[in-house]
Amino acid sequence: MSIAIRNIKAVFKRELTAYFTSPIAYVIIVIFLLMAMGFAFWIGNLWDFGDASLTWTFFFYLPFFFVVLAPAVGMRLWSDEHRDGTIELMLTMPIEPWHAILGKFLASAVVWAVALLFTWPIVWTIQYLGDPDMGPVLSGYLGAFLYASSCVAITMAISAFTRSQVTCLIISVALCLALTLIGYPQIVDQLMKMFPAGVVDTIADFSLMSHFLDMTKGVLVFRDLLYFLSVIVVSLVITSIAIRAKRA
Repeated sequence: MSIAIRNIKAVFKRELTAYFTSPIAYVIIVIFLLMAMGFAFWIGNLWDFGDASLTWTFFFYLPFFFVVLAPAVGMRLWSDEHRDGTIELMLTMPIEPWHAILGKFLASAVVWAVALLFTWPIVWTIQYLGDPDMGPVLSGYLGAFLYASSCVAITMAISAFTRSQVTCLIISVALCLALTLIGYPQIVDQLMKMFPAGVVDTIADFSLMSHFLDMTKGVLVFRDLLYFLSVIVVSLVITSIAIRAKRA
C-alpha cells in the first residue's frame, strides 16, 4: 500500500469514527430521514401522485434538505482543527495536505451514502405498489449523492478559512442555497421574463438543482456528472490552497 493511500485511509478512519462515536451523524441522519419520508408521503402525496420515478414526490425536495444538513456535516472538518490547534500539529506531520483533505471528504461523503441508503424503503414501497422503471430511480440516487457531496465539498472549502463553525455553516448554507435556487424551475421561469433565454440558460447551467433534476429523470448525461465532479474538485482544490497557505 502506498504512503498516500495509507495516509488517506488513516484520516478517513479517524473522521468516520469521530462522526459515529458522537451524536453528529446520528442526529443529522435521523433528521434527514424524517424530513425525506415526511415530504415524500405527506407533502409529496406519494400514495396518490402516481410518480413511480420519484422525481417530484421525493427527489425534488432533497436539495433543500442538503442545503442545510450537508453543511452541518462538513462545517467541523477544518473549523475544529483551527479551534483546537491541531491543524498546526497536522501540518508538521509527514502527510500531504491533500491526503488529509481527501480522507476528510470521503468520510463525510460516507455519512450521506448511509443516510440515502436508509431511504431505500421508499423504493421498496413503489416496487410493491407497481412496476417502476428503476433507471430514473438509480440515476436519481446517484444525483442525490453527488449533490450532497458537492455541498459538503463547498462547506469544507469554507471551513478551511475559518475557525468558527457557525460562520462556516451560515456562509455554506447561503452559497449552497444560491446554487440551488438559480436552477429552481419557478425562479428560472421568472428570470425568463426579465432576461434573454440564453442568459438564463447560462445562469441555470451553474445550478446544482438543474443538473440534479436532469439525473432524476433517468437522463444520465456526462455533462451533469462532470458538473458535480467539477464542483467537488474545485472545492477541494480551494481547500488545499487555504491549507497550504497556513503551512507556508
